[in-house]
Amino acid sequence: MSGNILIIDDEIKLLKLLGMILSQENFNVKEASTARSAMTMLEQYDFDVVLSDVRLPDAFGVDLVNSIKTKYPHLEIILMTAFGNITDAVQAMKNGAYDYLVKGDDNEKIIPLVYKALDKVKDNKSRIIQPANTAKGFEQIIGKSPAILQAKKLAEKVALTDAAVLLTGETGTGKEVFANAIHEGSDRKKNSFVAINCSAFSKEILESELFGHKQGAFTGALKDKKGLIEEANGGTLFLDEIGEMPIELQAKLLRVLETKEFIKMGETKVSKSDFRLVAATNRDLEQEIKQGNFREDLYFRLNVFEITLPALRERKEDLKMLAKNFIDLFSNKLHLTSVEVTPDYYKVLEKNDWKGNIRELRNAVERSLILMDNNTLDAESLPHYAERATESDSLSIRSLEKIHIQKVLQYTKGNKAEAARLLEIGIATLYRKLEEYGLK
Repeated sequence: MSGNILIIDDEIKLLKLLGMILSQENFNVKEASTARSAMTMLEQYDFDVVLSDVRLPDAFGVDLVNSIKTKYPHLEIILMTAFGNITDAVQAMKNGAYDYLVKGDDNEKIIPLVYKALDKVKDNKSRIIQPANTAKGFEQIIGKSPAILQAKKLAEKVALTDAAVLLTGETGTGKEVFANAIHEGSDRKKNSFVAINCSAFSKEILESELFGHKQGAFTGALKDKKGLIEEANGGTLFLDEIGEMPIELQAKLLRVLETKEFIKMGETKVSKSDFRLVAATNRDLEQEIKQGNFREDLYFRLNVFEITLPALRERKEDLKMLAKNFIDLFSNKLHLTSVEVTPDYYKVLEKNDWKGNIRELRNAVERSLILMDNNTLDAESLPHYAERATESDSLSIRSLEKIHIQKVLQYTKGNKAEAARLLEIGIATLYRKLEEYGLK
């Protein structure tokens, strides 16, 4: 099996050693010693698998995983870590990494793990094609509760203007869905909708991603790169987690908003971009201003039109409708037909507080479809079903847990990192339970 592999590590000797090992397996290998040069290479070449050190000079590997998976969802990432940094690798897998290796201890596992990751890449690519009838614009916003209808009404009105929009609310409430709907409801919908999560990049990489750079602007800048501000010309730029943007970049963003002009990294001439800005945050920006973490002048520029999205617990009447939508979505992905849903399934859903909001509900529905028996979704299909067993019935709990883990591993085709994500446990805990139950 051939594959395109990118290795990222600032230990040059290890970088060259890994490159040689993988090249001997007839993989096409490229090497990078910084996150910045790696992001540049990802733009230039089509990679399948990335092997990256957890600690890089210009980025934290945990954040880098999220950045790469956002831009290249088909790609799989294997983290390499020193023994003392295993918790970082586990966190990275929660951000979407495929698996991790401990440097020095797991060298013999590299080749088999890369082959498994390549199998997962094939599966990813087959799932990327979206159904032709995918909802667009404000059709994506599901619900009939007064709270969501009010937010939707405000969004529909502001979409017809060019005003900057600030979306606020808890994590998982659907801010990117609203941002995309505002774009689709505007005169700019024929042009690009460009999104970036400001918390996923180091200051240097975020600056390059937003403003672009000229060839030679820094080590690894092998060619001119168009930034997202330029990409959004005529369209919409969505800045998620704007409260996480470094204060130095806030000043540059403010200048762009005021003048529509910007300067690429490594360039002196001024470029122009006419874009509509939609920003989102789960932070209290007024409090961040008091603490010196956010510019007040930028806040006033952003907060022309604020829309606060309600938490799911504030719109429980929409829960059944949202759950049905996710059941249809994942049934289609898993090629399931005639899924029956019992009334107690929805009753159990309604009892949850949903601190993770719509994102948590989506994950719960996906897991329940994996765990269901006889194509029937009932209370026992839900992730926390084991909590309803009696404490004295310990054998039953162990039995259920073993079956639960087996089903999830079957669904993930043996991918332990993905299984740990769905089970919401650490990878080390999963390995311990596999040994405890005699599972492989």
